Amino acid sequence: MKFREEVQRFIACKRLFGPSSKLLVALSGGADSIALLRVLVELGYTCEAAHCNFHLRGEESDRDEAFVRQLCEQLSVPLHVTHFDTQAHAREHQQSIEMAARELRYGWFQELVKQRKLNAIVVGHHRDDNVETLLINLIRGTGINGLTGIPAENGWVRRPLLNVSREQILDYLDHLGQPFVTDSTNLEDEYLRNKIRLNLLPMLEELNPSIRETLSDTISHLEGVANVYHLRQEGALKQIVRKESANRMNADIGYLLADPYPQALLYEWLYPLGFNPSQINDICNSLYIDQPGKRFFSKEWEVLRDRRYLMVRRLSGTSKEPKLEIKVVEITPSFQIPTDKGTACVDADKITLPFTVRKWKRGDSFVPFGMQGKQNVCKYMTDHKFSLFQKDNQYLLVSGGKVVWLIGERIDNRFRLTEHSQRALIIRVKQQ
Repeated sequence: MKFREEVQRFIACKRLFGPSSKLLVALSGGADSIALLRVLVELGYTCEAAHCNFHLRGEESDRDEAFVRQLCEQLSVPLHVTHFDTQAHAREHQQSIEMAARELRYGWFQELVKQRKLNAIVVGHHRDDNVETLLINLIRGTGINGLTGIPAENGWVRRPLLNVSREQILDYLDHLGQPFVTDSTNLEDEYLRNKIRLNLLPMLEELNPSIRETLSDTISHLEGVANVYHLRQEGALKQIVRKESANRMNADIGYLLADPYPQALLYEWLYPLGFNPSQINDICNSLYIDQPGKRFFSKEWEVLRDRRYLMVRRLSGTSKEPKLEIKVVEITPSFQIPTDKGTACVDADKITLPFTVRKWKRGDSFVPFGMQGKQNVCKYMTDHKFSLFQKDNQYLLVSGGKVVWLIGERIDNRFRLTEHSQRALIIRVKQQ
């Protein structure tokens, strides 16, 4: 039958899994998942099925479970069933019911795959789902990834039916004489996807009766375009973005502006960090205006438009009080003063204990090493072109109300070693 051949061709074309793969079929009882199980069994794949009872539709939920149990028994397919209190999970995690059900479902599927030593989770998304997803993404706003619809492969998940329509699925089930159950909520005009399915697509079909096929072909064309685009953008970002740590990175503004498509680069870099398209547009605009200090925030990240760099840091875990190692040594003829910025060496006999480590604040001043007069700490950092991120994270070592060390930067000249010094206090920043 053409349906079976089309599914087999798509599996081979996308290399979703091999002939000997062991598959976990997500089986709701609806037409899509039933057709998926039936065609995979017909094609000779080794299948197990998994059904979630979310207890959201009363007797309907129990009806669906009974139906899939009976079908799997007829097909001699092992069936796994679990029950979820979906509403309680949604309340506890402050999620929508849809998001909670998805999280519970896929979490359990992944556990089953590992426990049963299976190769993939297969789900029944089809061509019409793909078209609806494209329209949803266009309505909400999207980059090129959103124009490629639902991926045929995503981690453990495979989607063998993405190249067949809902109509083809129903024809296939009718040919087999295979019943299925219907989720009554799919007939409601409540959620965006249902509004598109029940209202928007019928309107578009009045303009183009083949709109589903047309949009599906467009998705296929854009998949190739997206691959070329991502290769280009990845190469450009590797040259422009410098990763300082897991929590910090920056990009030279001059290099960004020299690229023909700086906004596209910023989108690929910052959208995965939670910045929305409007924010990314504002960040891009800030590159053309000399306004250092402008900040932008997502839930977990901050972008700073500095003088020369666009700097990005994670909001949590980036500002930690430095841990110090301190020891006193006698000054001998062979003694050498450490010169790295992570170490301070001062006259131990000029120090009043205890030390205090704190962030700098307005009004703090010190006498920079090698100088005579006091200088405001804020002015010192500005003169030495500290970025705002660096200023935010600058700590002081204070003794007796005086700044001993601008940690990691410069000691106070009043505590320096002289020819009369007998003991040195060596202070090192511990690596964290």
